[in-house]
Order: sequence, then C-alpha cells, then structure tokens
Amino acid sequence: MGIHYDYKSTKGNKLMEKQAKREKKLAEKKAKRLAKEGPKEAEAQTKTLDTSKPITLDFLTNPDKE
Repeated sequence: MGIHYDYKSTKGNKLMEKQAKREKKLAEKKAKRLAKEGPKEAEAQTKTLDTSKPITLDFLTNPDKE
C-alpha cells in the first residue's frame, strides 16, 4: 500500500522535474544552434535598404554608388 501512496504524493514533483529537464535540454540545443549560426545572420542584415530614402533611377543604375 505504501507504493501507491508515495506515487500520488510525489507525482507533481516528478512532473515538474521532467518539465525542467526538458526545458533545459531545449535551451541548450537552441544556444548551440544560435552559436553555430550567429555570424551568418549579422551579414544578411547589413545589406538592407534604408526605407526612409526614396529609390531613384540614379540609385538603381549607378553600380559604383553604395
């Protein structure tokens, strides 16, 4: 009879521990993935156009202008 009593009384704690373990594992995976892909994202953001400036014909046709 002691096994069943122990199961119900510790069920909540065990579930919380499992969830914490799962979240920790997912956080480690995410950190590892971000560390691996970090520099590539920074390069992609540098080549965006400024939305406050209008696009002119000179801007489109002049290859020397940045």
